[in-house]
Amino acid sequence: IHTSKPGIIIGKGGGEVDRIKEELKKLTGKDDVQINILEIRRPELDANIVGDTIAKQIENRINFKRAIKMAIASTLRMGAEGIKVKVGGRLGGSEIARTEEFKQGRVPLHTFRMDIDYANVFAQTVYGKIGIKVWICKGEVLAKRDLNPNFVGGKEGGSPGERRDGGRDDRGDRGERRDDRRPGGQGGGDRRGPGGGAGGRDNRGGGGGRDNRR
Repeated sequence: IHTSKPGIIIGKGGGEVDRIKEELKKLTGKDDVQINILEIRRPELDANIVGDTIAKQIENRINFKRAIKMAIASTLRMGAEGIKVKVGGRLGGSEIARTEEFKQGRVPLHTFRMDIDYANVFAQTVYGKIGIKVWICKGEVLAKRDLNPNFVGGKEGGSPGERRDGGRDDRGDRGERRDDRRPGGQGGGDRRGPGGGAGGRDNRGGGGGRDNRR
């Protein structure tokens, strides 16, 4: 159990822990039940605790903007790089549900190396449920890598404009041109006859003139 107030869970002389163990034994049907209680040193940097704090204040009819601004200020005071809070529902008892977002600092949601804590909690009011989402950015998990200055495109090589070995100009001899592949010399475009010499455009017969079909 992660909590910011372990004394309340342990109770006087460990009585609360024993009571929780007995309830868990009845629910699970097992005799060996162990409970580990871990203290959260800085609850202002835990998204679940911040969300629960905002939810309780909203349920106690405190203005949601004031509750969120107080939570943001306390989180940034404890050293967080950024925080974002989004609330949705019938805010302030309005007839139409809407969504509002509050953000301070930097909260990069598309950076893998950032340590971002997220929580989604609800506040039950007389007007219905209000959803509360909290993002807290605590900093970088991994330091930046020092890339090789010659690291280009996944391979170590020279400048980006340098050609590979055996480029476009070194493809070797590709044989004769297309015009010299057909038998019959350097005739015209449509040689359908057997003797297509230096005839004209439609030489369907021997090596005659323009329209020699015999």
